[in-house]
Amino acid sequence: MTAPHALLATCWTTAGDAVPLPGRHLSPLRLDHRIAAAADAGFTAFGFLDHDLRHYLRSADLGTLASLLLDHGITYVELEYLTRWWTSGSEREESDATRALLFAAAEGLGAHHIKVAADLDDLSAPDLDFWAESFHDLATQAAEHGTTVALEFMPFSNVSTLDDAVEIATRAGSPAGGIAVDMWHVARSGLDPSAVGHVPIDLILAVELDDGSAQSVGDPYDDTVLRRLLPGDGDFPLVEFAAALMAAGWTQPWGVEIISEDYRMRPLEEALPEVVRKTSAILRSADERSHHADGT
Repeated sequence: MTAPHALLATCWTTAGDAVPLPGRHLSPLRLDHRIAAAADAGFTAFGFLDHDLRHYLRSADLGTLASLLLDHGITYVELEYLTRWWTSGSEREESDATRALLFAAAEGLGAHHIKVAADLDDLSAPDLDFWAESFHDLATQAAEHGTTVALEFMPFSNVSTLDDAVEIATRAGSPAGGIAVDMWHVARSGLDPSAVGHVPIDLILAVELDDGSAQSVGDPYDDTVLRRLLPGDGDFPLVEFAAALMAAGWTQPWGVEIISEDYRMRPLEEALPEVVRKTSAILRSADERSHHADGT
């Protein structure tokens, strides 16, 4: 199967029975199995979580993993997830250990970007100057390792809006620093999907597609990690979102991030081809809308 647009299987889309909740991050599935299943379904880009990388590297090395990706036609790599990178003390020590792991993996695998989180604990409005300076330092280090860092805004974090994420990345002023734009967070923040088309395209380093109900259910974090739907199965304006990005000039792989109670129990060989089929249908519709808008 070949997808008409390059698609990226984000780490959770191939993780099986794993979820970003305490003690449940590590995928029970072998990375070689996940990569093969993604490639067979039509993905040409693949995402890794730091927990899975640590586990893999206990018995293998990055050279072996790079060869595995090449053998399966995976030409684009995403890494995640760096948290607490703006802190100090013991929190920073733990964060720096993850930073070192992800930078080493970026070099060994030729990763395009590393996704980084904002603060999920202190939801006070961010000091934009402080965050921009911290992000500039992080991006400078990323460039030294041949990669970039993408700050993900989330409505349940202190960087809760697209505008704040864009402002931080803009003030940071590094070509190795930009933002990640996830359809889930666009929808849950009440943002018009066309707004992403007004962001300078060079600032957008990662795009993620997913779907969900029109209204949030329960706790916002639980909602995002338990109830995502495949593209086209929910109420999100995915076609408008993708068309706005296409019109703005997005040409990189489209990430698909599915995290849900139901999806994670499905065998990859059954689930991933459906992800590709439904995501590709959304992107074909977005293509048509984008071409119609520009008169071609």
